Amino acid sequence: MAVKIRLARRGRKQAPVYDIVVADSRSPRDGKFIEKLGQYNPQSTPAGISLKDDRAVYWLMVGAEPTDTTRKILSVRGVMLKKHLQVGVAKGAITQEVADARFEAWSKEKDAKREVKIAKLAEGKDAAKKAAFEAEKKKRADMEAAQQKAIAEAEAEVAAQEAEATEEAPVAETTEETSAEA
Repeated sequence: MAVKIRLARRGRKQAPVYDIVVADSRSPRDGKFIEKLGQYNPQSTPAGISLKDDRAVYWLMVGAEPTDTTRKILSVRGVMLKKHLQVGVAKGAITQEVADARFEAWSKEKDAKREVKIAKLAEGKDAAKKAAFEAEKKKRADMEAAQQKAIAEAEAEVAAQEAEATEEAPVAETTEETSAEA
């Protein structure tokens, strides 16, 4: 019986969530499986992975073959490295303490890189929000300036009309006064 570590889809349309399962290679994708090892959610940023690492290593050691996507997920979590180190221990090339030390060093380095990447993503989101806010602020200021300009032009036009009316009115009165005197 060929055993595979693969993904089984769950979730609704356009929003998949996958179970990481150990299954017979002949069973359907979402069908019967031997053991559920964890979940993979590609919709979140960064992708959410929960996995029983020790059980995944066990299945890899007894010969289960991961699919391409599952191999990538296992590599990200360090399961493939752990398996590689355990094979070295089994062959006598390294001791268990050395293997554990190498895995811890790799794990710390990976966590540091992940934190930097998450911080950069959060910083990028904050920068995008700030830029959008500044653009909206500038747009609002431009609109207010245009409204103030329109109000000032309207007031100037009204003042000009009033000035014309006051200039025309005294001229009309003086002509009437001169015609009355004559």
